[in-house]
Amino acid sequence: MQRTTGNIIADSLESAVSYADRLRQDIPHIEAARFARLGGQMVSSNHPCFIFGHLSLYPPKVLGQLEQKSLPIPAGFEEAFDKTATCQDDPNHTVYPSFDEVLAFFSAGHKKLIETLRGTPNEAFDHPNPAEGPLAERFPTLSSVHAFYCGGHIMSHLGQLSAWRRMQGLPPA
Repeated sequence: MQRTTGNIIADSLESAVSYADRLRQDIPHIEAARFARLGGQMVSSNHPCFIFGHLSLYPPKVLGQLEQKSLPIPAGFEEAFDKTATCQDDPNHTVYPSFDEVLAFFSAGHKKLIETLRGTPNEAFDHPNPAEGPLAERFPTLSSVHAFYCGGHIMSHLGQLSAWRRMQGLPPA
């Protein structure tokens, strides 16, 4: 396999998605949209449903920036999981889509993105990052911002998921 920019980014993303698959294995779906509870105290931090929902929005973003077709974003996902959204405890399962729906969109989107990245020519990543402000300053090209989205960004949120698991008494993944 040729070591193109797309393959390098896809390698990192594939590793992160594999870790995400291990982290989600034994999460009780009834608890997936709940804040962690440690020693009887609720911890207001991102829960699995929010983390996977938020991360599911990035394959369409990256594919769009590469001028590739993405899967349609399910209704309500952008409002619930956008970077400006605040994670909420959802004890009655009325705020967020089902964990199954969120996981399905996360998996399908990342599978499509990995396949697309592997076939994307290097020149496609040379375009400027369309973001404005600090994100564009830190990551001036598509290659740099996509490496971040498919590496550091996803792994930072998976770190949140790992912490949630441990607070819930689940073992390391």
